[in-house]
Amino acid sequence: MVLEGFRTVRGISRSLCIYYGDRSRAAAMDRLYGSFVRRGDLVFDIGAHVGDRVASFRRLGARIVAVEPQPAMVKLLRLFYGRRADIAIEAAAVGRLAGQTSLMINAENPTVSTASPAFVSAARDAPGWENQHWRKSVSVPVTTLDALIGKHGTPAFIKIDVEGFEEEALLGLSRRVKALSFEFTTIQRQIAIACIERCVALHYTRFNAALGESQTFVNADWVGGEEIARWLAGLPHAANSGDIYAALD
Repeated sequence: MVLEGFRTVRGISRSLCIYYGDRSRAAAMDRLYGSFVRRGDLVFDIGAHVGDRVASFRRLGARIVAVEPQPAMVKLLRLFYGRRADIAIEAAAVGRLAGQTSLMINAENPTVSTASPAFVSAARDAPGWENQHWRKSVSVPVTTLDALIGKHGTPAFIKIDVEGFEEEALLGLSRRVKALSFEFTTIQRQIAIACIERCVALHYTRFNAALGESQTFVNADWVGGEEIARWLAGLPHAANSGDIYAALD
């Protein structure tokens, strides 16, 4: 128990240094999200982790619903943002149906904790993922994007970063939102392809992407779903991860 607690504190500290320690990264994030978010807009941050995106959305003047299932991360979010009138914190995972799920915790690197057994299987022995370990599981509540919209209102933008559970999250969305993003990894391209297909089914026609934490679009002009899927399929494994953005006309 003591060792697990030490791993959790060390993992959180590492995340805080990475995600809050670079001012140029924060400025780039604000420029990127400023493409979608205006002062007074409502934004959903699905998989809020340590809240660096929450901070960016807040700098842009948005109201935020921060959704995070990891108990340690929820405590941190409440410490940082729990008294803010413009931020609501939901301690839950997001999936296709409301209920409960098992969350696999990576204490050393909590940013890759996941509700997806397939994500853990894909990471096992994959190049670049050798030192990742999910040593603990906890039961967490699951809500849906539709339920969050019913409770908080329709957001202008939804950011989804849930480590292989992105398709499940999008399957719980049936309402039109102006724009959204979801994370992809090269160890699970098929999940990202399914997310693109889901976005097309929801009538999103314009797509773009950013690699890693670059906070920079890879395409000067937005493209269609088929083209962004081909781009994703052609990425080298070493690209590792990034985010795909989808917008309505």
